[in-house]
Amino acid sequence: MELRPLGRTGVQVSALCLGAMMFGEWGTKDHDESIRIIRRALDAGINFIDTADVYSAGESEEIVGKSIAGRRDDIVLATKVHMPMGDEHNRRGNSRRWIIAEAENSLRRLGTDWIDVYQVHRYDPGVDLEVTLGALTDLVRAGKIRHFGHSTWPVSAIVEAQWTAERRALDRPWTEQPTYSILTRGIEKDVLPTCSRYGYGVLSYSPLAGGWLSGRYRRDEQTGPMSPARQRLANRFDLSLLENQRKLDAAEALAQLAGQAGISLIELAVAFVLRHPAITSAIIGPRTMDHLESQLPAAEVRLSDDALNAIDRIVAPGVTLNPADDGWVSPALDPAARRR
Repeated sequence: MELRPLGRTGVQVSALCLGAMMFGEWGTKDHDESIRIIRRALDAGINFIDTADVYSAGESEEIVGKSIAGRRDDIVLATKVHMPMGDEHNRRGNSRRWIIAEAENSLRRLGTDWIDVYQVHRYDPGVDLEVTLGALTDLVRAGKIRHFGHSTWPVSAIVEAQWTAERRALDRPWTEQPTYSILTRGIEKDVLPTCSRYGYGVLSYSPLAGGWLSGRYRRDEQTGPMSPARQRLANRFDLSLLENQRKLDAAEALAQLAGQAGISLIELAVAFVLRHPAITSAIIGPRTMDHLESQLPAAEVRLSDDALNAIDRIVAPGVTLNPADDGWVSPALDPAARRR
């Protein structure tokens, strides 16, 4: 599998990154089966694994740790901090208190002495960036993490983090993990160009747009597949909503385009993400071995300019068909922030 530079860190990672969100209670509950899937991905040439503390309340990290035992030195390992890990309010967020404590918890669950890429899972405008960057810098200097980055941060916070690091003589973020797919192209306008300007590695998630580009959704169905997790995100999956009707129309047009190119819709979707010059790795998140096998071939697909132009006619560059899919909504849009 093709290896690509992770920004300007000097680290080389595979074009496909194995996302571990579906290993554990949230997806594949059988640990042995999860381990088989992870090891199959490694044998296929993937050397990059992304997980998070919050995935199945730490269970995913534990499974990943068992899977890479004996192979740790050859794997670039990424995990995340920020999301709630209990009812107590301070067991979450971007504070120094929590970042330092949770890094130790993740190291223990992963069974490793270091994390290659430690990511702040979401931006929190209520926490001073100097506090967050200072904690992460101390973890780097202590040898607990090698690099750090963030996920789904707005472009203003990405720039501010770089400036803060420079002014305060702190280590700076090196990676961003945004959502990116043919149906969610909003980051093409500003996030991706900004990441390129600062030498970031970009590991984008959800190339299948939460399943919309997997072939699971059909026009003749009244509702989409509504798992318990999707029921909590009905604004993204309810087919009665106009925004999701647009996604369905686009997915059907893309399926026809994929058929004309002699590839699957899944391969088209992942290959599109990999073609953008700012993208380092596309995160695939299989729940089953069949899911993994259906996505691995996408790493070898090279879309022609004609195919890319056809995709642009279906979903225009820089457009996200349903803004609810962007992953982060500015609190400045809340009514309390806009009205007196």
